[in-house]
Amino acid sequence: MKRYFFTVLALSLLHTSTSAQKPNVKKVFKLAAEQTEYMLKQVDEAKHHSGNPALVSPRTTENGKLRLVASKDWTSGFFPGVLWFLYEYNHQQEWMKEAKKFSAPIEKEKLNGTTHDMGFKVYCSIGTGYRILKDAHYKEVILESAKKLATRFNPKTGVILSWDHSRDKWVNPVIIDNMMNLELLFEATKLGGDSTYYRIAVSHANTTMKNHFRPDYSSYHVIDYDPQTGVVLKKNTHQGYSHESAWSRGQGWALYGYTMCYRFTKDPVYLRQAENIAAFILNHPNMPKDLVPYWDFNAPNIPNEPRDVSAAAVIASALYELSEYSDQKKVYLEKANLMMNSMANKYTAPVGTNGGFILIGSTGSKPSNSEVDVPLSYADYYYMEALHRVNQLK
Repeated sequence: MKRYFFTVLALSLLHTSTSAQKPNVKKVFKLAAEQTEYMLKQVDEAKHHSGNPALVSPRTTENGKLRLVASKDWTSGFFPGVLWFLYEYNHQQEWMKEAKKFSAPIEKEKLNGTTHDMGFKVYCSIGTGYRILKDAHYKEVILESAKKLATRFNPKTGVILSWDHSRDKWVNPVIIDNMMNLELLFEATKLGGDSTYYRIAVSHANTTMKNHFRPDYSSYHVIDYDPQTGVVLKKNTHQGYSHESAWSRGQGWALYGYTMCYRFTKDPVYLRQAENIAAFILNHPNMPKDLVPYWDFNAPNIPNEPRDVSAAAVIASALYELSEYSDQKKVYLEKANLMMNSMANKYTAPVGTNGGFILIGSTGSKPSNSEVDVPLSYADYYYMEALHRVNQLK
């Protein structure tokens, strides 16, 4: 049944794809560099006014002003990652200096075992720096982070625990976002030779594939497990419109996660899963023509609903990688290019505005009325990663 579903959607993709030129990488990186130079000045000013040395990274804007977060915040690693991408593109030493400076305060998170967000924090900052520099110290930070993240794995559930909070709602919550943190574990096995991390990542991916997805390959946000038996207790969508709706960024995390799992394992099951998720996203009747999704594919007031540019950035980056593995290469490239051009032309802030963030129009959590139609650091990070991937395409 699942195989048939993918075949139909794949054919639909082939018949509905439209030509889209690859984004102007040089132009977009130039704008990103200019905007990030402005951001650095805004960060210095915000740190000065806050008087709080624990605030290390920009996350968003509030009332027109930059909001900084401490290293323990799940978004702390994204801005350092943006700086690393700028250095990798133009090799200017000043960008490496800034990237190292903003990555340094994140290193202590390698010992923070109270969160699953180790990949977001450490791998997007230190991990990106290691990929570029092959710095031995960064390697040790990655290995220590993986060791700590692995302590959250429960062999009875087969998954890594996500949140320690909200115990009034869930006993053992696991969120689709957690797929993104598996990259840290896979990389740790590659760097250190300990296959424990690989096995944990595979177990988490397999269990998530079994329990998180509906027959149409859309994903729930939160699955609650009995920590003693592994039995599923609840299937919820906390940041989406309803429990049975498709929260757009969650679908992006799923697509990215299984594409990345295929990169490390070459297991065709993960490739098929990624292709099916891509088909759900790209063929959804509520996907806008510019391919920048609404915050939830089932939001009740479409087209009068906020978009989520961060979801588009995550999806575009994933599609560029998926195009390297799939026989749907042409379709994925065209769709990713269209997404990137839409973001570049319609959702990019003029230099010297937006607190220094590159993109506008993201949505953090609409049900909580939190960070709606604002810039978000992770939107910028995955947008820059997607640009890097475009630049690397053969």
